[in-house]
Amino acid sequence: MAEDMIRADGLVKIYKTKETEVLALQGLDLSVETGELTAIIGNSGSGKSTFLNMIGGLDKPSAGSLFVAGQNLFTMSEKELVLYKRDTVGFVWQNNGRNMLPFLSAMENVMLPMNLSSTKHKHDKALELLEMVGMSHKKHSRMNMLSGGEQQRIAIAIALANSPKLLLADEPTGSVDFKTADFIFDVFTELNRNGQTILIVTHDMALSKKVRRVVAIRDGKISSERVLKEKYADRLKETNIDWRAEDTQDEYAVLDRAGRVQIPAELIEELSLNDNKVKITKKDNEIIITKP
Repeated sequence: MAEDMIRADGLVKIYKTKETEVLALQGLDLSVETGELTAIIGNSGSGKSTFLNMIGGLDKPSAGSLFVAGQNLFTMSEKELVLYKRDTVGFVWQNNGRNMLPFLSAMENVMLPMNLSSTKHKHDKALELLEMVGMSHKKHSRMNMLSGGEQQRIAIAIALANSPKLLLADEPTGSVDFKTADFIFDVFTELNRNGQTILIVTHDMALSKKVRRVVAIRDGKISSERVLKEKYADRLKETNIDWRAEDTQDEYAVLDRAGRVQIPAELIEELSLNDNKVKITKKDNEIIITKP
């Protein structure tokens, strides 16, 4: 088996103000193997962006453990954290203003992270990355000369500048049209095919339905996982498939380390419970949950 690129155990994050405490993550357990392309979905406030920021070294957990590429993010010094963000992770933000410096050209933006490392042949590598995302013809363009989709494609090249072990993307198709979204996903797929580990946070239903593994977060914990059905695995580039409408994945509830499972809200509503109690029985190889 491949070793884990990400390993989170009992991850907790508490945000404190003078008046209240907000529990953003409530004992989240998740592992992502090296070489996986994984998507994270969840409603606003579910904790998915908090988790992504922790992996990116932008926020610190309150409790639990978090390892990325064998490095313990709990015990890192500030100097180690700077090196981690430079060498281990690349980040593609939804807001392009965080991806690019507006007074630099596309080429200069891609080369900028390399100036902070020992990367050789910076110009050649930057051009290669821009070609990979279909933006070499815009290498001299600044941010105000580019569309939102063009900026996002260049942002992927910037995130890959220092050859990170892990690529993180926060809503990478959230502000682009369907055609550009398909191109961006194709870039991610090709990168993953070449061994790049990628973790994407997305609301894009068509994108999430194409990913081999989708993890759903609800109330700060993993609630379910979706796995791409085999018959769709080799059809990602087919244009005659309506990825928003078709049932492309099998969904599985996830047991946490304490044996707890989250029941989907719509199923709980169908039980019409009078309180928060349910009856659990076992029949043959089935566990049955019923109203008392």
